[in-house]
Amino acid sequence: MNTPQIPPTLDPPAVSRWQRNAPLASPWLHEEVARRMQDRLEWIKLQPQTWAHWGALRGGLLAHAQLARRYPNSACFVVEAHTERAQAAMKSIAKPWWDPKQWLNSATRFEAPSPGSVDMLWANMALHESADPQALLASWQQALKVDGFVMFSCLGPDTALELREVYARMGWPPAGHELTDMHDWGDMLVQGGFAEPVMDMERLTLTYDSPSRLLRELRELGRNFHPARFPALRGRGWQARLEQALGEYLPVSADGRLSLTFEVIYGHALKAQPKIKVSAHSAVSVQDMRAMLQGGRTKP
Repeated sequence: MNTPQIPPTLDPPAVSRWQRNAPLASPWLHEEVARRMQDRLEWIKLQPQTWAHWGALRGGLLAHAQLARRYPNSACFVVEAHTERAQAAMKSIAKPWWDPKQWLNSATRFEAPSPGSVDMLWANMALHESADPQALLASWQQALKVDGFVMFSCLGPDTALELREVYARMGWPPAGHELTDMHDWGDMLVQGGFAEPVMDMERLTLTYDSPSRLLRELRELGRNFHPARFPALRGRGWQARLEQALGEYLPVSADGRLSLTFEVIYGHALKAQPKIKVSAHSAVSVQDMRAMLQGGRTKP
């Protein structure tokens, strides 16, 4: 029996609070990562008849529209964890009844799909914020048909490493929780019943014209979920001290802008054919054995 790998440096109540209160919009970085993830769909030959967008509001509304155009005849489920996000996603995605596009495209349903019902599950920039990633992977695996596939992205451990170094240099508590390596995500996929995981990553260097602009963007992307983060409200001078430290110690690009690294991990994997374990005293029906022997696999 596998022991759940709950991130040890992530505070679940802080995650829950952020997911309830995060801006009801798609950050531009998420849209950019979704665009890059869509390029990887060129490798996939399977054309989904039904697909699910997990966390469309924060994962990318522009990306959702592009995926809908890519699969115009495919039914879609939009899955949001909280009511406010679901309502905002519905307002942005759903077409009014008088819009001709409402009748040209397959219906979009704003609910979780039934188990084993979707060919593709798309989840952009959600996994690194999960307080229980194995449970989330299990939800994705459950929603997929056998030989369906998941496409996901998340932030990796080198994200904001310069910011972490500034906090350490100043003797402050950690700037954020420790992010999971792509190889560990691959292992968790296999443990969760996925097959043939393919993982890759890239590092993006973003530049900012001022510390205040950098902090404003980081607040749109997330919060500090580390259990050892500063436990109380900051004083009046905190913002000024933080901006001063960032201006002094963050690396500067050739054009004089502050630089910050984001490691982006991409992954896709198949839902494996379920294994039937037979003990010395097990009874297996002829139908189950026939289905097991005849179950082929169509690779993407």
